[in-house]
Amino acid sequence: MLLIPAIDLKDGHCVRLKQGDMDQATVFSEDPGEMARHWLLQGARRLHLVDLNGAFAGKPKNESAVKAILKSVREFADENGIEEIPVQLGGGIRDLDTIERYLDDGLSYIIIGTAAVKNPGFLHDACSAFPGQIIVGLDAKDGKVATDGWSKLSGHEVIDLAKKFEGYGCEAIVYTDIGRDGMMGGVNIEATVRLAQAVAIPIIASGGVHNIKDVEALCEVQDEGVEAVICGRSIYEGTLDLRSAQDRADELTEAPGEETPADGE
Repeated sequence: MLLIPAIDLKDGHCVRLKQGDMDQATVFSEDPGEMARHWLLQGARRLHLVDLNGAFAGKPKNESAVKAILKSVREFADENGIEEIPVQLGGGIRDLDTIERYLDDGLSYIIIGTAAVKNPGFLHDACSAFPGQIIVGLDAKDGKVATDGWSKLSGHEVIDLAKKFEGYGCEAIVYTDIGRDGMMGGVNIEATVRLAQAVAIPIIASGGVHNIKDVEALCEVQDEGVEAVICGRSIYEGTLDLRSAQDRADELTEAPGEETPADGE
């Protein structure tokens, strides 16, 4: 079970939101590159970035912050004689040119959310053009998929879309329960497992992680296809220690080492 620190970007700063509400943002750092380095020093094996402004605007808005993070990741790898830690990004990605530019900058995976729901043909083209590097982000409330930075609720069922997108060749699905995100009330294990059982590709859980018990609960369902979890407010506010939690997850499950969920392992 892989624990992935989230770095949410708003106006060039690292923030956390409650239930996706941009008006309820807590700034944790004004230096994205330094924040990335902090999590790498804590043993992070992958980083999850979200361009919050981009998610609402429908186009990238925090590219300079993303580049600063990638620079920090490269420097950390050089300093420690290791391969670069994979970095994934979602938020405001609506065309193939943007994907290509971000991948050229050094991102490992691109997460497509709103555009996948509104324009499935784009997702299909992206999976074909950039095989092995496209992850789908499905954000839901009461089983229905939300779009546009969670501001709009569609009529699509999560599992129906997941099955459809699996056929396109996406590498993994990031599943976020909007009602749990930023609230630290615990992961929606039941809904996450239900989704994982419906598809054969890896599921990355997101939203609601509070403490080590949540990590242990997710480890228990790894065999169902839940292979990673994104951690946000819990690791920023200290209710979960990233390094010790990853060590505990490694004890309970097969240690991922350098393998990652989206590698299809």
